[in-house]
Amino acid sequence: MSEPDVFAALANPTRRELLRLLRDGGQQPVQRLADHFDMRRPSLSEHLRVLKDAGLVVERPVGRQRLYALRPEPLRQVADWLSPYEAYWRGRLGALRDVLDEVDEVDEVDEVDDE
Repeated sequence: MSEPDVFAALANPTRRELLRLLRDGGQQPVQRLADHFDMRRPSLSEHLRVLKDAGLVVERPVGRQRLYALRPEPLRQVADWLSPYEAYWRGRLGALRDVLDEVDEVDEVDEVDDE
């Protein structure tokens, strides 16, 4: 699906938690996923539908159950899109660390001079 669909799906904390559960626990039936949430199954099914529509999960019927599994490929697109911003913030935080190190050095010199 398109990037906006993936971003919209990831915007909700319940859906992010569903993805984490599928990442950590592998393919799971709806009921096992539902056990982690305090919500009715139709609400959880709606979250799973949004994730499925965004291409983040796949659904496979097995008998009367529906098993869901993580489909991580769209997350690579998100990571690729976020990469320049990560580099930007790493640079900014590195510059902040340098300033704080300089302040610490000045403070240490001032403490020695006061003794």
